[in-house]
Amino acid sequence: MAEEQAGGGEVARRVFDALEDLKAIADETARAREISAFLREYGPKIKELSDLRREFVLDQRRQKVSVRKLAAKINVSPSTIQDIERGYSGSGKTRPRKAKDDDDGDDGE
Repeated sequence: MAEEQAGGGEVARRVFDALEDLKAIADETARAREISAFLREYGPKIKELSDLRREFVLDQRRQKVSVRKLAAKINVSPSTIQDIERGYSGSGKTRPRKAKDDDDGDDGE
């Protein structure tokens, strides 16, 4: 959401407003039912949107647009561009750690 606030568009704002409308439903049962309906559809749509964004990023990088310029263009951090290029879409908590080389030049002597 911070990225959206930094320069999100009108369509994104309408989506966020709709999510707030879901949370504001007074009847708890109706709210839970509406949230369930949303969540059923949410997963596949997010994948589609992520794929569209990744296609754009990869195309821009093939055209030699720098990571920093591309990040500024779509209002994300440079590390997000790098993650998109790598095909990574999880949270930082589940990101695989880099393997530590056994021969890293530091043998303790």
